[in-house]
Amino acid sequence: GDLRALRTLMKVLGSNWSFVMTDVTLGKAGTGERLAFVFDQRRVQLSGLAAELVVPPEQIAGGMAGDALNRQFVRTPYAVSFRAGQDTFILTTLHVIYGHNAAARIPELKGIAKWLADWSKQTNKWHQNFIVMGDFNIDRKDDPLWDAFTSTGLVVPKELHNAPRTVTASKRNPQLGKFYDQIAWFTGPGAGKPLVGLEYNKRGGYFDFLRYVYCDKNMTAKTVSYRLSDHYPLWVEFKRTR
Repeated sequence: GDLRALRTLMKVLGSNWSFVMTDVTLGKAGTGERLAFVFDQRRVQLSGLAAELVVPPEQIAGGMAGDALNRQFVRTPYAVSFRAGQDTFILTTLHVIYGHNAAARIPELKGIAKWLADWSKQTNKWHQNFIVMGDFNIDRKDDPLWDAFTSTGLVVPKELHNAPRTVTASKRNPQLGKFYDQIAWFTGPGAGKPLVGLEYNKRGGYFDFLRYVYCDKNMTAKTVSYRLSDHYPLWVEFKRTR
């Protein structure tokens, strides 16, 4: 992939910022994409773990149901651990394959939900705090894709329920279409382990970059999407509790 834009971004952000990223996923389905985390070293530091998530062969072999994952993720999820003060957390990001139809996405969504729940229960061997984010290609809230994603206890904060995900989504009812991107974590018993030392402070939303880029070009939102992105960045805020 072409990294010129990333290099320009890092130059603009300055020397306090750093990044860690994957290589390109080879093959047509990978679409030349990379997954990356860009972070301010004054706020967080890498704490030692970086991994691509791979489904165990026995889990794939055992997936006989029509909606079971029967192969590796097309674009391998990427997990990196960070430290803020004495608190540590693991961020995992991925881009679920869009497929020929919505039903084709369910196996990956169920697969990643199960993988994350199983892994988070073991993270006392490294870190417990576990947050997932990325493009899950969910069409709308409470549809079968949403249900697959949240099937093991992942919770998307309500502050994001009314945040539009794309530049062409409805601002009035964004949860009814193109509800692709999510940020989620486990919050209670019976699922993955809830956060420890970090508390979500009920603040989250999206960043509307259309108000700041190409404003002098008289471009439509769709035209800008081809030059920058059709997805709005989402954000949530946590506070440390110890």
